[in-house]
Amino acid sequence: MTDNAGALFAGANALIFGGAKGIGKAVAQEWARRGARLAVADIAEDAAQETADEIVAAGGIAVALSANVMQDESVAAAASRAEAELGEIDIVMNNVGGMLNGHPEDIPMSEWQRIMDLNYFAAVRGVQHFLPKFLARGSGHIVNTASFAGLYPYAASRVPYAAAKAAVIAMTQNLAIYLEPQGIRVSCLIPGPVATSVMDSMTSWTEDCPMRGPGAETRLLLPQELATKLADGMEAGGILIPSDDVAFDIVKRWAASPDAFIRAKIAEFESGDRGNPEVPEEILKMMAPSS
Repeated sequence: MTDNAGALFAGANALIFGGAKGIGKAVAQEWARRGARLAVADIAEDAAQETADEIVAAGGIAVALSANVMQDESVAAAASRAEAELGEIDIVMNNVGGMLNGHPEDIPMSEWQRIMDLNYFAAVRGVQHFLPKFLARGSGHIVNTASFAGLYPYAASRVPYAAAKAAVIAMTQNLAIYLEPQGIRVSCLIPGPVATSVMDSMTSWTEDCPMRGPGAETRLLLPQELATKLADGMEAGGILIPSDDVAFDIVKRWAASPDAFIRAKIAEFESGDRGNPEVPEEILKMMAPSS
C-alpha cells in the first residue's frame, strides 16, 4: 500500500471524460463516495447532469459538463470549466470509448480512424491538456481506460478496437515510467466484460459476424464492482488495474508461448467457442425481461 492509501480521494477534484453512463458513472459515484468532488464530462450532457444530480443527492459535490473528446478545443473548454467550478484538477480519467464489430476487410478506413480517435487519441487529448499542469505542480493522477481486448489476443471481430486499447495500455505504462519519478501517478483501468449499454450503439460491418469474447474463465461484472476495483487499486498504488486478476493469469499463458496461445484461440473459435464470459446468476436475473 502507498502512504496515501485511503486518502487519495478525500478532498480531491476529479474530472471524468465519459462520466455520464456505465463505467464512468459508477466510477464517478464511487470516487464521490470516497470524498472526491466530481466534474462529470460527457457528450451526452443531459446524462452527465443526471449523474451529477445523483451524486449531489447522495451528499456529494458534482458538476456536469459537455465535452466532445474528439475535439481538442472541447476538451480544453471542459477542463477550464471544471477548474472554474471545482479548482485545480487532481485526478483526470480518460474513459470515453466505443466498439464496433465485423471482419477487418469489411471495415472502411474512416471507421478504423474513428475508432482509434475515440478510444486512443481521446485519451491522448486528456493527457496532453493536463500533463503540463501536473508537471508544473509535481502532482496529479492520470487514469486511462483500456480493455482486456488490448491486453491479450481474442478480439478478432473488432480488430480496430483491440488495437486502440493496446495503444492505451502501452501509452499508460510508458507514461508511468516517465511521470511517477516526477510525482505524478498514472493508472490504467483494464475492464473485461462489464454489463453496460456500450453495445447498443455498436456498428456491425459484417452480417452475422460473431462477437468474440475474452474466454469462459472471465466473468461479466456490474459497473459498480469495476468502480470499486479501480478505486481500491488506485489507493494501493496500482498502475495496471484489471477488472479481474484472471486477466494476468491469461497473459502469463500467452507469455509462455505466444504462438501456441494464438493457435489455441484459433482452434477455440473454429470449434464454435466464442469465448463468452461467465454471467453470474444475479446479473442474469437483472437482464431477464420483466413479466
